[in-house]
Amino acid sequence: MELVLVQPEIPQNVGTLMRFAACMGLSLDIVEPCGFLFTDKHLKRAGMDYLDLATVHRFPSWHAFCEARKYARRVAVTPFSIAFRSHRYTDFAFDASDLLIMGQESAGLSKDVLDTCHAVVSIPMMQGTRSLNLSLAAAIVTTEALRQTRGLPGDHAPHG
Repeated sequence: MELVLVQPEIPQNVGTLMRFAACMGLSLDIVEPCGFLFTDKHLKRAGMDYLDLATVHRFPSWHAFCEARKYARRVAVTPFSIAFRSHRYTDFAFDASDLLIMGQESAGLSKDVLDTCHAVVSIPMMQGTRSLNLSLAAAIVTTEALRQTRGLPGDHAPHG
């Protein structure tokens, strides 16, 4: 399982998710362009001393990412219920090889990206609210996916 950020804009979110990925034993894929430089002090402050422990892969474009990860299922995470395609994240059956795709903080995932994803999940929220912070939403869905697939640190891999 990998966590994927598509064109992230806020370095603090990326630093926080690098730290989260290191703690959960996940790879973090970043699809560029980013809205900041990877030398940003906010990224380093949010990631603290976990940045060296994180496994991060950077891709120059969505197309390059899809080519490199073409055999894995792409699961988009969005705050919007997309009619017939969206599943509540707790009702979705995750697989240990899923790619969990998160969009930009300001715009989410584009229609082009959503159209190339195999599934779409969302986090239910109170009516009148727009969205959760990217790091928080990624942690919620990723932890559930790891729980389902027995991939949380300390879990034993499923037999089969």
